[in-house]
Amino acid sequence: MSETTPTDRLAAPTAHLTPELWAAAGRHLVRKGLAEFSHERLFTPEPLPGAEPDADGRTVHRVVADDGVTEYRFAARLFALDHWDIDAESITRQGADGTELPLDALDFILDTRTALGIGDAILPVYLEEISATLSGAAWKLAQARPSAAELARAGFQAIETGMTEGHPCFVANNGRIGFDVREYHQYAPETASPVRLLWLAARRDRSTFTSGAGLDYDTLVKGELDPATLARFAATLTGQGLDPADYHLLPVHPWQWWNKLSVTFAAEVAQQRLVLLGEGDDTYLAQQSIRTFFNTSHPDKHYVKTAMSVLNMGFMRGLSAAYMEATPAINDWLAQLVAGDEVFRAARFSIIRERAAIGYHHRQYERATDRYSPYRKMLAALWRESPVPSLGEGQRPATMASLLHTDAGGASLAGALIAESGLAPEVWLRRYLDAYLTPVLHSFYQYDLVYMPHGENVILVIEDGVVDRVIFKDIAEEICVMDPDAVLPPAVERIRAEVPEEMKVLSILTDVFDCFLRFLNAILAAEGVLDEDTFWRTAAESVRGYQESVPHLADKFAQYDLFAPTFALSCLNRLQLRDNQQMVDLADPSGALQLVGDLVNPLAGR
Repeated sequence: MSETTPTDRLAAPTAHLTPELWAAAGRHLVRKGLAEFSHERLFTPEPLPGAEPDADGRTVHRVVADDGVTEYRFAARLFALDHWDIDAESITRQGADGTELPLDALDFILDTRTALGIGDAILPVYLEEISATLSGAAWKLAQARPSAAELARAGFQAIETGMTEGHPCFVANNGRIGFDVREYHQYAPETASPVRLLWLAARRDRSTFTSGAGLDYDTLVKGELDPATLARFAATLTGQGLDPADYHLLPVHPWQWWNKLSVTFAAEVAQQRLVLLGEGDDTYLAQQSIRTFFNTSHPDKHYVKTAMSVLNMGFMRGLSAAYMEATPAINDWLAQLVAGDEVFRAARFSIIRERAAIGYHHRQYERATDRYSPYRKMLAALWRESPVPSLGEGQRPATMASLLHTDAGGASLAGALIAESGLAPEVWLRRYLDAYLTPVLHSFYQYDLVYMPHGENVILVIEDGVVDRVIFKDIAEEICVMDPDAVLPPAVERIRAEVPEEMKVLSILTDVFDCFLRFLNAILAAEGVLDEDTFWRTAAESVRGYQESVPHLADKFAQYDLFAPTFALSCLNRLQLRDNQQMVDLADPSGALQLVGDLVNPLAGR
């Protein structure tokens, strides 16, 4: 047996970067780029003259590159909501006189940069995000992954770490600019590497801790850290002549400490306003959102969300100390609203609250910057409830993002759940939609309250393959109240947003229908599980079922019509291509929207 050499050890983290895996990852990304850029009307695919549909209903189309000569050809079928279902293996890149050129994802972006509208400053960073996304995709291709059927029956965190695609709309969706390749293996959610969080002591005169009703700092800390760990941390402080009573304990992502805080906040460390205490004893797994951790040592304990100065999918993934301050109050307000509403109770809808938050204020950086600055978002954390204690016998949780997962053979996790349930596909779909849509619709129509209810922010509670109920998470950063006259507690006021009337209903039509159900429909139809006419008819029946249950809201249903013939196409990739540092101001979510024409509403006339 040959021994491992130093060179082998150095090369191991990049072992997935082989020509074959890179080509496969690149082909998949070009397929997604052609599909989503066409959906957003950055491209206008042309059917080849005389092209006839194949057995799967796909027709050969072409997209001409900026030079007017290079062409991308592919076989595609068009589903509702201008969804392009493209056969990845059919894609070719052709030059002058039909010469076949290598298919390369970076060249694809460069070939079409004018059509994509990428500025000179954005382009190299976007290429870096594409490269990182491809590297992650190649790593996932190199692993032995479970089938969709196996994953559907797996545990909560096996499903969470088993996702292979990321956000369904964004092409550069796993950039994680800041990770080196070794850190990718340590911290990327799909690698399922156990992580121990680092803990800092932060001077109380520089840090702010807030918590929800019935919870205080001492209770939280004693629930998260055992007595021996607390004693060890206290001894570290007293050993330096410091009084533990002068400090808050603050969990930190290891990457953030080594790459940012130990350098950018060096003055705070040198002057003992921040003191490194060491690792906690519990192990965690990174969630799809990268900076959120699930406690695998004690699954009933809180999630911990940390600041990370990593650029990913249009945002630096920091946490603002000022923004975190109101987080527990916002969660308490929403939890009380949900608990007091009979429609929510009937749907058994719930949220997992962000129960406490802590942020550190670096006074010099705050004097030097505005509220948008990443320097204000480097050191904060929050604690979110775990869904595990709320589960009943025989129930298992899964991220809703898993419904869009397909395995290497093209089988879908959603299809596997339908098969497990033994229900007719449309019956299964209606059960899922009633559980998911009812809370979204009722929040909007009754309270002018909207979420960001995409797959990663929703937890499905599954029983015998059927979605029994849903749990929403990531509340404080992702919700807003659009009613200018709503009476809100002062601590909750920041979630109020002015949204033009014509854009309000897009919070459902875009975020739910276009950015999630569009993909689920195409997956089930392509797999032959459920035809798309039945899919959208079932969705319409779910909406009407909710509306009939609350007739007092009839005027609102007419005002914000989910059955209108068309609705505005809101484009996510256009946001990232325009500004991949700060796509949207969360305080003005409608201000940055890129609206391009209309989509035909698949609910219309049903």
